[in-house]
Amino acid sequence: MTYHSVGLTRAGEVATLTLSAKMGSMGPDFWREVPQVLRELEDARVLIVRGQQIFSAGLDVKANAAQIAPVLGDPDGFAAVVAQMHAVTEGLAALSIPVIAAVHGWCIGAGLELISGADIRLCSADARFSLPEVRLGITADLGGLQRLPALIGRGRTAHLALTGEPIDANTAEIWGLVTEVLDTPEELFARADEMAAHLAALPPRALEGTKRTLNDDLPHARSLANAVQWNAQHMTLDGLQNALKK
Repeated sequence: MTYHSVGLTRAGEVATLTLSAKMGSMGPDFWREVPQVLRELEDARVLIVRGQQIFSAGLDVKANAAQIAPVLGDPDGFAAVVAQMHAVTEGLAALSIPVIAAVHGWCIGAGLELISGADIRLCSADARFSLPEVRLGITADLGGLQRLPALIGRGRTAHLALTGEPIDANTAEIWGLVTEVLDTPEELFARADEMAAHLAALPPRALEGTKRTLNDDLPHARSLANAVQWNAQHMTLDGLQNALKK
């Protein structure tokens, strides 16, 4: 299938979703195409999300105005429009396979909300992260305010969201938004590929169970019991014996 705002490539069991619109902006094509891309990942074991010129300049307000303007003041109509966007941000977060976000350059607004749903976030030293919606008279509503507190804490999320001020790669690493900072975009993409290949070689059910357990919102005892049940259903003798040989 031909896409206009993104590219989807495969290297074995690793899929790479590239935000290919100018400056990784998210216009109507993006919100329409990515749910279809996510449906094409059934046989992939890992997904990398990255940009081209930069990671993403965020929501293309001008391009999306034709959809948004007619429903301003109409809560139901507005919710229907935003639901199309949630199909992307929530859909990415709901994937059962590991998702690696590889960020270089700017990661703004909806771009930051998108990567908050990834499992692992890497960046290059030139990365900058911003949640500037308040400066546009908007409350961020694509999942960032819900996910970022668990990643970086409520206070740091409030700093980002209330001031609209950007943070650099070093601060992002200190805050825990990213786990590694690579010197250049080229090293970043190579590291993402290396990590994805490593994950793709691991038992997929173990990865899925780990991701499910990490992401559930259940009380401790219930989450623990669910993890035990997952292992009871999916752990195999061959897998255990192979692990003991390593």
